[in-house]
Amino acid sequence: MLRKDLSSEQLLTIIFEYMAKISSESKLDKVLVLMANMGREMIVADRCTVWLIDEASGELYTTVAHGVKEIRIPIGSGLVGHAIATGEPVVIEDARHDPRHNAENDRKTGYQTKSIITIPFRNNDGETIGAYQAINKMTEAGKFTDYDMNLLSLAASYAGKSLESVMLHQEIADTQREIISTMGEIGEIRSKETGNHVRRVAEYSYVLAKAYGLSDREAETLRDVSPMHDIGKVAIPDAVLNKPGKLTDEEYDIIKSHTRIGHQLLKGSRRELLAAAAIIAEQHHEKWDGTGYPNGLAGEDIHIFGRITAVADVFDALSAERVYKAAWPLDRIEKLFREERGRHFDPAVVDVFFDKLDHLVDIRDRLNDRLSEEVG
Repeated sequence: MLRKDLSSEQLLTIIFEYMAKISSESKLDKVLVLMANMGREMIVADRCTVWLIDEASGELYTTVAHGVKEIRIPIGSGLVGHAIATGEPVVIEDARHDPRHNAENDRKTGYQTKSIITIPFRNNDGETIGAYQAINKMTEAGKFTDYDMNLLSLAASYAGKSLESVMLHQEIADTQREIISTMGEIGEIRSKETGNHVRRVAEYSYVLAKAYGLSDREAETLRDVSPMHDIGKVAIPDAVLNKPGKLTDEEYDIIKSHTRIGHQLLKGSRRELLAAAAIIAEQHHEKWDGTGYPNGLAGEDIHIFGRITAVADVFDALSAERVYKAAWPLDRIEKLFREERGRHFDPAVVDVFFDKLDHLVDIRDRLNDRLSEEVG
């Protein structure tokens, strides 16, 4: 359906609306979607694609191309490659007659590209980091104009600088996640657990958090940091941590100290992920009725991250086979959680545990330790 170009008032509304959304968003994939939608609406295009440079692979790629999945092309190919290489915008009326157009993508998707406008965007240092590409003008004229190029250049100027900030934020967050995951596995290896234990607890925690009603952001944070729940075990002597027999009261006190040690290792960081990891490290052995450790917290005084991780951790400990014990059958695990509902565990978390038990079992089977050992 053909449309009209936007009025000045409509343009301003779109620009201010999307600038506000982009400036408040910290996730790269969501910023890219906002950028694509903003460009498409501003110049009345059928599709808008946001391309980024992948220096490591020597490719240009897009995860946001309206109507299609991710596309990757060699860094110098196509109209977008030409625009990025020269640093200059490209506007063409009919791509079918332009040798720079990569027609292979049209053949793969069945889409017919006609008019194209491509605008490189730069970071704060003036380096080209990607490009906007709008396809097929949806007005009666059917072609992009210099006015469209100016509008998309405006969007590219703002979005490119915003994108750099988001990419830096994501790089920091990804680095934190990698450190957290690695440190979590180190903690488990010392206690003769497996790397899959922390992966399973992370996945269980995410499922339970979503079912409990936490936001996507909170659930993802919990999944990212739950591998650190036993990080304090790195400071527990091997003779105590891996003692095959019954622990003495003194030895049990040493084991319990891993919660305080983990909290001490992580506390004080202003980074969201590490602050959340500190909470879980300290509180995942607290109990709903106040009989847990290290602080004897009860009920909702225990952070929801600690309450969810407690259920996830115990479920995995009981359902996984270890050299010192057999895996519990599922009916025995269910019986324990029913008995401990309102004692050890938050009743609401136990309820979502049973609601999602089939999903949790699927995760357990998919990340089975013995399967991983055979593959390894």
